[in-house]
Amino acid sequence: MNFNKVILAGNMTRDGELKTMPSGQSVLTFGLATNRTWVDQQGQKQSKPDFHNLVMYGKRAEGLAPYLTKGKLILVEGRLSTRTWISKDNQKQSKTEIIIDNLVFGPNIGGNFGGPKPVSKDDEPVEEALPTVNADDEASPFGDEDDEIPF
Repeated sequence: MNFNKVILAGNMTRDGELKTMPSGQSVLTFGLATNRTWVDQQGQKQSKPDFHNLVMYGKRAEGLAPYLTKGKLILVEGRLSTRTWISKDNQKQSKTEIIIDNLVFGPNIGGNFGGPKPVSKDDEPVEEALPTVNADDEASPFGDEDDEIPF
């Protein structure tokens, strides 16, 4: 049995870059940073960032591109893919990327879950409260996304 699944939550390290391949398909590339924290043997808190290259294809890439900006907290689900090529100086190069199947925005300051900040009639930002989720609540403030989990 083979299994290739990646789930990451972190902050975007750069704005998404939307391009069109020769086939006409849209491709969006961007970076994600995840931080691992632990306490070492001396009791000191340590932290190490890891940086990931992410890729999204198709209409979803086109639709999400304006919202995928540096600093956004996102959760992605996808698969690892490594591509190789020969550089201009005849050196073999490779890059491992995460091909995104699903993406969820995390909360921003002000409570907006990833989309553009809501504005009032006077073009002033509107602050929204973050939803409170209790373990006893049956209804999720995020909709019925649990039905899409494949396991």
